[in-house]
Amino acid sequence: MDEVHDNRTSLVRGAKDIAKEAKRQAAKKVSKAADRASNEYSTHHNYGRFQNEDEEEENRNADARRDSGGAGADEDDGASSDATEGHDDEDEIYEGEYQGVPAYVYGKKGDGQMALAKPASESLKGRKELENERQVDEEELAQQYELIMQECGHGRFQWQLFFVLGLALMSDGVEVFVVGFVLPSAETDMCVPNSAAGWLGSIVYLGMMFGAFFWGGLSDKLGRKQCLLIAMSFNGFFAFLSSFVQGYSMFLLCRMVSGFGIGGAVPIVFSYFAEVLAREKRGEHLSWLCMFWMIGGIYASAMAWAIIPHYGWSFSMGSAYQFHSWRVFVVVCALPCVSAVVALTFMPESPRFFLEMGKHDEAWMVLKHIHDTNMRARGEPERVFTVNRIKIPKQLDELVEMPNESVNPVTKVLYRIKAELRGIWLTFMRCFSYPVKDNTIKLAAVWFTLSFGYYGLSVWFPDVIKHLQADEYASRVKIHSNERIEDFTFNFTLENQIHRNGAFVNDRFIGMKFKAVAFVDSSFQNCYFEDVSSVGTYFKNCSFVDSFFYNTDINDSKLMNSKVINSSFHHNKTGCQMTFDDDYSAYWVYFVNFLGTLAVLPGNIVSALLMDKIGRLSMLGGSMVLSGISCFFLWFGTSESMMIFMLCLYNGLSISAWNSLDVVTAELYPTDRRGTGFGFCNAMCKLAAVLGNLIFGSLVGITKALPILLASAVLVGGGLVGLRLPDTRANVLM
Repeated sequence: MDEVHDNRTSLVRGAKDIAKEAKRQAAKKVSKAADRASNEYSTHHNYGRFQNEDEEEENRNADARRDSGGAGADEDDGASSDATEGHDDEDEIYEGEYQGVPAYVYGKKGDGQMALAKPASESLKGRKELENERQVDEEELAQQYELIMQECGHGRFQWQLFFVLGLALMSDGVEVFVVGFVLPSAETDMCVPNSAAGWLGSIVYLGMMFGAFFWGGLSDKLGRKQCLLIAMSFNGFFAFLSSFVQGYSMFLLCRMVSGFGIGGAVPIVFSYFAEVLAREKRGEHLSWLCMFWMIGGIYASAMAWAIIPHYGWSFSMGSAYQFHSWRVFVVVCALPCVSAVVALTFMPESPRFFLEMGKHDEAWMVLKHIHDTNMRARGEPERVFTVNRIKIPKQLDELVEMPNESVNPVTKVLYRIKAELRGIWLTFMRCFSYPVKDNTIKLAAVWFTLSFGYYGLSVWFPDVIKHLQADEYASRVKIHSNERIEDFTFNFTLENQIHRNGAFVNDRFIGMKFKAVAFVDSSFQNCYFEDVSSVGTYFKNCSFVDSFFYNTDINDSKLMNSKVINSSFHHNKTGCQMTFDDDYSAYWVYFVNFLGTLAVLPGNIVSALLMDKIGRLSMLGGSMVLSGISCFFLWFGTSESMMIFMLCLYNGLSISAWNSLDVVTAELYPTDRRGTGFGFCNAMCKLAAVLGNLIFGSLVGITKALPILLASAVLVGGGLVGLRLPDTRANVLM
C-alpha cells in the first residue's frame, strides 16, 4: 500500500510541475509582448531612466501576470510564483552580483535574441530617410555613452589600455627613427650607389602611407583591437626578417611591408583610446599617450648609440653573409612591437565600436568590465553597473555579392577581400560628405604641412650633421707628394690622407686598413697586399706592376683609370666593408638625435596639462606658427652647435601641434568613420614625409636656405588653416 501511495503522490507532483511550467511560459510570452510594445518608448528615455528600470520591469511583469488569467490563484500553496521560480529565498541576488546581460531588441536579430519582423512601411522607406534616422540614433547614443563612461569612471582599466596602446605608438616612433639611423650603415653594407641612396627612407614611408589608409578603414569594419593586432604582427614579423636579408632589394621589400603594418598604429590607437575616455579626460590623456612616440624616438636613439658603432657586435659566414651591428639594432627595435602584440591580446574590443555595429550584448559586457575593474581598484567592488539598455543606431543593410557555395575557398577569400575593400572605399567617400567634408579637407592640409616640415628636416638631419663633419674632416687631410718608400711593411691604419706622385717599391701591406685615403698618379712595384680593408679609398691613375693581392677588397670600382700589369688577385673580399672603430661621427649623429627627441618632453607635458584649458585649436595653430619661426632661424646657424640648439627648439615647439592634431582628428569624426578619416589624414602625413625625404635630401650639401625657408612657409600656412577647424573641446564622441 505504501508503494502505491508513493506512486500516486509522485504523479500528483508531476502534474503540478507541468501546470506550473505551462503557466510560467505563458506569462513570459505576454511579458515579452509588453516589452516589445514599450520598446519604442523606452529607447527615447535618457540615461537617468535606468535607475528606475527595475521598478518598471516589475510593474510590466505584474500586468502580464494579471492579463494571463487568475488560474494561478487556484494553485496549491506549494506552487511558487513566476518571479521566484527556480530559486529559494536564500538564493536572492545581492548587490554587485553578476545578473546576466540585459536583453535588447531593436528590430534586428542579435546574438541570442529573437528577431522582430520589420514593418512593411519601414521596408518601403528610402535609404536617405533611414540614414537620417540613424543619425538621430547616433546623436542619442553619443549623449548616453558619455553618461555611461562617466559612471564607469577613469581608473585602472584606462591606465592598463594606456600602456598597452602606448607600446604600439612607441613602435611607430621607433620605425620612423630606424630609417634615419640604419640608412648610412645599410647602404654602405649593401654597396648601394649614391643614385639609389635615400630610397630606404622613402619606401618605408610609402608603406606606412598605404598602411594608415588600409588599416584605419578596416578598423571601422572589423574592430579596433583585431586590426591593430594584425597590423602590429605584420610590422614585427617583417621588421625582424629584414635584419637577416642580404640583398638591398629584399631589404627594401621587408621594410616596406613592415611600414605597411605599423602604418595602422596611429589611426587605430587614438581612435581606440578616445572611445573609452569621458569628455573631460580625453584631451589630457590622449596628449599623455602621445608621449610614447617620444619614448620610441629616445629608445631608438639610445639603442643606435649603444649598438651600431660597435663593429665587434657582428658575425659572418664567409664573405657572402655578413651580420653587422646595425642588423642587431634592427632586431632590438622590433621588441616594442612584439610586446605590444602580446599585451594587446588581453584587452577587450572598443565598446563604442560594438554599439556602432549593433552588438549590444558585447558592448554591455565590455562596459561592465570597465566599470567593475575601476570600482575594484577604488575599493568599491559592491557598486553595481546600473545600465540596462543602451541605444543602438539603426543598422543599414548593405548589398554584398556572395559567392556560390560550390566555389573553391580561394575564390571565397577573394570575394571577402573585395567586399572589405569596397566597404573601406565607401566609408572613405563618406568622409567627403556632409557634415565632415570641410573638416576632412582642412585636416588633410594641416597633417600634410606639419609632416612635410617635420620629417623633411628631422629624417635627413643626420645627413646634414654628417655633411658638416665631412667638411671639417676634409679640412684636416694630410697630403703627401713625391714620396718614395721602399721595403717597408704597413701594418697600421692609414686615414684621411692623399698621396700624389708616390712610388712604393717592394712594400708590404699586411693586416691594415685604409680609411678615406686617396692615391693619385702613384706606382706600386713588386708590392704585396694581404688582408687589407678599405673604406672611402680609391686609386686614381695608378699603376700596379708585379704585385700580389690576397684577401683584400680592392677591386675595379676602386681602381680608377689604373693599370694592372703582371699582377694577380686571390680570394678577394665580397660585399662592402664597414668599420666603426673610433667612429666619432656615428656617436655624434645618434647623440644629436637623442637630444632632439628628448627636447620634446617639455612640450609633451605642457600640451597635456593645457590641452583642455586653452583649447585644441589655439595650441595647434600657435605651435605650428612658432615652430615655423624657429625653423626659419636655422638659416642663420653658422655652426654645428647652433643648428643643434635650434633643432631642439623646433622639436620642442612642434610637438604640441602634433598632440593637439591627434586629439582634434579623433574627436571630429563620428565612430563609423573615425578610423577611416584618421587613416586618410595619417596617409597624407606619410605622403608628405616621402616628398620631404626626397626634396630635402636632394638639397643636402647644396644649399640650406631653400629647405629651411620651404619648411618654415608650409608650417606657418598649415597653422593658419588649423585655426579654421571647429573647436571640439566640448563635443561628445559621436
